[in-house]
Amino acid sequence: MKITILGCGGSAGVPMIGGQEGAETGIWGVCDPTDRRNYRLRSSIVIEHEGFRLLVDSGPDLRQQMLTNGLTHIDAVFYTHAHSDHIAGLDELRAINRVIGRPLPLLASADVLAELRQRFDYAFRPWEGGTFYRPSFDVQEVPNCGPIKIGPLEGHVFPQKHGWTTSLGLRFGSFAYCTDVESFPEESEALLQKVPLWVVGCFQREAHPSHGWLGRVMEWRERFQPERTILTHMGPDMDYGALCNDLPADVRPAWDGMVLKA
Repeated sequence: MKITILGCGGSAGVPMIGGQEGAETGIWGVCDPTDRRNYRLRSSIVIEHEGFRLLVDSGPDLRQQMLTNGLTHIDAVFYTHAHSDHIAGLDELRAINRVIGRPLPLLASADVLAELRQRFDYAFRPWEGGTFYRPSFDVQEVPNCGPIKIGPLEGHVFPQKHGWTTSLGLRFGSFAYCTDVESFPEESEALLQKVPLWVVGCFQREAHPSHGWLGRVMEWRERFQPERTILTHMGPDMDYGALCNDLPADVRPAWDGMVLKA
């Protein structure tokens, strides 16, 4: 199984819009702008297994991410939750429709599907053949907790607390993905025990009400005992070089374009 980190930034990316008027440097926080691994687009991954590609979330940077990573198509898309930084690139998926020549399988929970239909109503009208001038989907509702099969990928989906709302985590065999999470229900924790490769959201060093932070992620590491932990959904408080110096060897920050094997 191959996992490509398309983006590992928070909702505003790194650098964030702002800074000195007229400047193009943006707001980097403590991140070193000369280290390209600190340049972070919004969080998304592609999982590849047996020739099948699953996109997890389509944020506003999707077009750039696909082109940068040389990806010409995907076979399905899964949504962890309906926040804008994870769904705003949905319209870009019409390009995928044109490549594959059919509606794209779209998997999400009932509440996420309801939000998507409200915000992108035009994209969920039945496809009647012809040109893909808008996205078209084969919609598949998934449970909030339970087994899941997407192409050759078989595993589990599980709930996560994300501040005042929820998100979904995924585990396929030796790999688990948990973005936008600040705590786990007991049934979810059981699915994370001793996972060989875990990509988990860690927005900043200090405590946060709706995202994992460095201290909490290290607590999870002690509790779940993953073999490798990769940090994603990072904000401007998380300099790549400083994190590598501070963290144990089995915990590393992600970077856009990072490729992992599980």
